Amino acid sequence: MDNEETIAARLPVIFIGHGNPMNALADNPFTRRLAGLGATMARPKAVLCMSAHWMTEGTWVTHMPMPKTIHDFYGFPQELFDVRYPAPGSPALAELVRSRVKNARVNLDDEMWGIDHGAWSVIRHMYPQADVPVLQLSIYMEQPPEYHFRLGEELRALRSEGILIVGSGNIVHNLRRMNRDEQAKPHDWATEFDEWVKGRLEERDCESLINDATRSEAGKLSIPAPDHWYPLLYALGAADDKDKLRFEYEGIDHASISMRTFSLGLA
Repeated sequence: MDNEETIAARLPVIFIGHGNPMNALADNPFTRRLAGLGATMARPKAVLCMSAHWMTEGTWVTHMPMPKTIHDFYGFPQELFDVRYPAPGSPALAELVRSRVKNARVNLDDEMWGIDHGAWSVIRHMYPQADVPVLQLSIYMEQPPEYHFRLGEELRALRSEGILIVGSGNIVHNLRRMNRDEQAKPHDWATEFDEWVKGRLEERDCESLINDATRSEAGKLSIPAPDHWYPLLYALGAADDKDKLRFEYEGIDHASISMRTFSLGLA
C-alpha cells in the first residue's frame, strides 16, 4: 500500500522518557509500550526527533540520506555498541522542516551528526524494521526555554504532512543522584517534580512548564542541566489544546530518572 494512504489527517506528538541506553536491547513494559505505539499509530512518512543528546550552537536538522548510528555513551556492554539502526534519512523532508520554520534559522547537517541513542534506542522499538526515515533536530543550548517551545509551535504544521514529532529526554534526569539498583526507591524530590509536571500537563499549563520548572528545589534537582528537559518543550509546542493527552508509561528508574512518556493527539 502506498505510504500516503496510511497517513492519518494529523499525526500525534510523543514525548519519550528514554532513560538507560540499555533499553535499546530490553524487553520490558516500557519497550513493549513503545512497540505498541508504533504498531497502532498511522505509519508516518518520517520521524522528526528532538533528542537530548544533540546539543549545538545554532539549530540543525540532519540532511544526509543515510544517517549513521551514533553510540554516544561509554561503560556499557559491547552488544550495545554493536547495535546499528540503519533507518534512512530524507534530505527533501529536512528541507521541508527548514522551510516551515520562519522565526529561527535551521541549518542543514550533511555530516556532523546522524541518529544518536536518544533517538535510536527508542525508535527501534517503534519501527524495528528501520524502514521509516528518521531526522533529528538539534537543541540550541544557549537559547532560553521559550525558544524551544516556540520552535515546536512552528513544527506543528508538519504533523499534517505525515511527520511524527518525537521529543526524547527525561522529565527528571539527575545522574549524580542515581542509584544503580534497578529497584531503588525514587527520591522524594524526583517523585514530587514528576507529579508536578504531570499536573501541569493535565492542566495544559505550558506557561508554568516553560517558566517555572526550576523555581522549586525539586525542579532544580530534577533538571540540573536543561538538555533532557528541552525535548519536552518541543513536544508541547507542537501540540495544541485540542490534542488529547494520554500518559503511555510512567515510573522512576534508578531513583532519579523519570520514564514518563506521553502522547498528544493520539486517537
